[in-house]
Amino acid sequence: MSTAGTGPDAPRYVSGFGNEFATEALPGALPVGQNSPQKCPYGLYAEQFSGTAFTAPRGANRRSWLYRIRPAAVHRPFERIANGRYDSDFAAVATPPDQLRWDPLPIPSAPTDFIDGIVTMAGNGDPHAQAGCGIHVFAANRSMTDRYFYNADGEMLIVPQQGRLRFVTELGVVDVEPQEIAVIPRGLRFRVELRDPDARGYICENYGAALRLPDLGPIGSNGLANPRDFLTPTAWYEDREGSCELVARFMGKLWSARMDHSPLDVVAWHGNYAPYKYDLRRFNTIGSISYDHPDPSIFLVLQSQSDTPGVDAIDFVIFPPRVLAMQHTFRPPWFHRNIASEFMGLIHGAYDAKAGGFVPGGASLHNCMTGHGPDAGTFERASNADTSKPDYIEDTMAFMFETRCVIRPTRHALESAQLQTEYFQCWQGLPRQFTGRR
Repeated sequence: MSTAGTGPDAPRYVSGFGNEFATEALPGALPVGQNSPQKCPYGLYAEQFSGTAFTAPRGANRRSWLYRIRPAAVHRPFERIANGRYDSDFAAVATPPDQLRWDPLPIPSAPTDFIDGIVTMAGNGDPHAQAGCGIHVFAANRSMTDRYFYNADGEMLIVPQQGRLRFVTELGVVDVEPQEIAVIPRGLRFRVELRDPDARGYICENYGAALRLPDLGPIGSNGLANPRDFLTPTAWYEDREGSCELVARFMGKLWSARMDHSPLDVVAWHGNYAPYKYDLRRFNTIGSISYDHPDPSIFLVLQSQSDTPGVDAIDFVIFPPRVLAMQHTFRPPWFHRNIASEFMGLIHGAYDAKAGGFVPGGASLHNCMTGHGPDAGTFERASNADTSKPDYIEDTMAFMFETRCVIRPTRHALESAQLQTEYFQCWQGLPRQFTGRR
């Protein structure tokens, strides 16, 4: 057994979103002047890793060239294995129009790695049609050992809530902690190591167009998530022989194949189809400094565009620490009903629109045209607040997966012990205040 490169104990990164990167773990491993020479340096194999159609416009085209010890094709045939609670059947039960909220997923008592710890909460669309998403939570207490994973159904946006994670991928090593995110491209092979005794978080499995940074429009050239704060790993490889398991997520099912070597054997690569991480605490929040509460689109970090201009398939939105300065304004999010559907999670602290019940690791779902907003306690407090002074929203980090289609909870989510059946009560204390006079 031998391991080479920068080493998993010292991940290194380059910055920028969507850049054309070139990185090698051994000097001269990248061919010069062409992508697939007759013979590659060090006896490596050239392999293209494509995330978009070959004919996609240059600005949207995503692909990388990999130079590896063995091609990705070297494995035994796949066999079906149990999915556990990792699902993609979003039509198994009727979708209620109720407001829904869940307590955090418990940390398992039995040894459970990242794959086995995934629990599907909701989703829409279909990986076969390359449209929609799956929304999951995960809880794990064991690192993946001699076990590797790739997702052919979609890219994975992973939001840790508890515990630090290490994603050891074909293209390098990515460390993330709570209040950071990692994005693993569709098809990339990796294993997950726990850097703390246990870990928990959220996953958005994006079946459609790859996530990208939004255009800023009237905001200008700066603000929101800055491209330089996105970090992509440099090349690292694992040259190891021995029995390994490769697990594939394909058409909503899990499949397993045996290998006699590690699939993380890419010695060098160049391109723009690669994993990346982002620290949510670096988000440059935009807000009103006069009156009214802007739409939550000002908190947009990443988007998956749809075939309808101006309408995203998925928005990833965060609610970070910020200052609210709007005068004569109800400052928390207003009561609202949307054509879009919202799945929220809380990573850290408290959420300013809820006085209680929404805790770190928990989740809520407010579907298309389902009324929601601040609870009775928050409404009372904000309605009588002194708006001549700013509010400092501190020690918090919440997020939202927003989709153009209804988010359909799974049977497990609707029957889960974590479902808060009394969630609706948080609005029942809102009194009638109508007087008939101004």
